[in-house]
Amino acid sequence: MTQRVLLTGASRGIGRAICQRLAAEGAQIAACASAHPEELDEALSEARAKGAKVITLIGDLADPETPQRLVSEAAQALGGLDAVISNAGVSRPSKLTELSLQDWEFLFAVNTRAPWLLAKAAYPYLRDSRGSMVLVASMSGIDPYPGMGAYSPSKAGVLMLTRVLAQEWAAEGVRVNAVSPGLIYTPLTARVYADPQLKAGREALIPMHRIGDSAADIAGVVAFLIGPDAGYMTGQNLLADGGLLGAVHGLIPGRPATQR
Repeated sequence: MTQRVLLTGASRGIGRAICQRLAAEGAQIAACASAHPEELDEALSEARAKGAKVITLIGDLADPETPQRLVSEAAQALGGLDAVISNAGVSRPSKLTELSLQDWEFLFAVNTRAPWLLAKAAYPYLRDSRGSMVLVASMSGIDPYPGMGAYSPSKAGVLMLTRVLAQEWAAEGVRVNAVSPGLIYTPLTARVYADPQLKAGREALIPMHRIGDSAADIAGVVAFLIGPDAGYMTGQNLLADGGLLGAVHGLIPGRPATQR
């Protein structure tokens, strides 16, 4: 069955990779972005070249009126919704003691409030289709990321939002899951990975010794979660970090040798 999907943050990085993956699988996509219109146009041209029906929606998710409008426009254009993928996110690096109230509220507005408002607006459509929602969180919502301001708290909120929605919607047959990427190569991180020393230093920390790829390592996880093979999964968070968060004990100096 062709899936009708609303995807936010579709212009670049993980969102763009998800858009291409779903287009290749024949989905109809309402692709949303608030910035980078030239990159969104390029991404959607690639998706249409795969034969997919793709429509463009523009809106600022920091505006509380935007999620409802995006859902309504997407559902009208596609004749309903089978899946909503809340991928758009922002960051404002800062120590918490130095973070402005404006930046705190902005991060929570985009990263946490917008997914909730998308969920509220999309629920009637997902209930009718017995569809699903995927929220793109972060490994920083599981473990703290010092110096990134409200980013970790806002993504932790996304993970709990996922679990609560999953419980509230389960009886209606609507699933809600999350994906938490680790260190992923995107246009936003390209500057960091252009530095060979920084790149090598990060790779050394990851047990798989490589930086994640949006298309190869994240888009497929999202496609799985909205697909039939995940039909009995809800309230779950899939961590895709190459083993990074589980590696802390292996980094402790002076660990005892394995006893035989």
